Amino acid sequence: MSTSDATERAPRALLFLYAYTIVGAGVTGAWTVLAPSSFASAFGIRAHDPFTLGIVGCVYAAFGVVAALGVRAPLVFAPIFLVQLGYKLLWLVFVLVPNAARGAVPLYGWVLAVVYVSYVVLDLVALPFARWFGPRRRGLSSVDAPSLSRT
Repeated sequence: MSTSDATERAPRALLFLYAYTIVGAGVTGAWTVLAPSSFASAFGIRAHDPFTLGIVGCVYAAFGVVAALGVRAPLVFAPIFLVQLGYKLLWLVFVLVPNAARGAVPLYGWVLAVVYVSYVVLDLVALPFARWFGPRRRGLSSVDAPSLSRT
């Protein structure tokens, strides 16, 4: 695949990531916050502290809201997916793996793992890493290379 093919594919992949996050995280977050008992019952999740479940729901809902904003300015809001990539990878490594090693992962944990892996793969495909971390070029806009100085 040439660089131009990857560049043409990235915007569509990024927009798909926004839509996937609006539906996945936004709907899950809203459901968790607005009807936590229904959410827990639907997935067979044991009763949790309402404050902890509330935090999770609010964070997921916030990802959905930010993703909705990102549809209008994909590159401006794309860094939210770095946070998503980070926490999902950390959860997979530090929560799933140790519990799987002990044979202590409930069905909803495996479902969550599959969903998280799908987000990680999509994050890695869609995020404009080369644009963010590649060599600096002349003529970048302020969105691409923010400046700390005011002119």
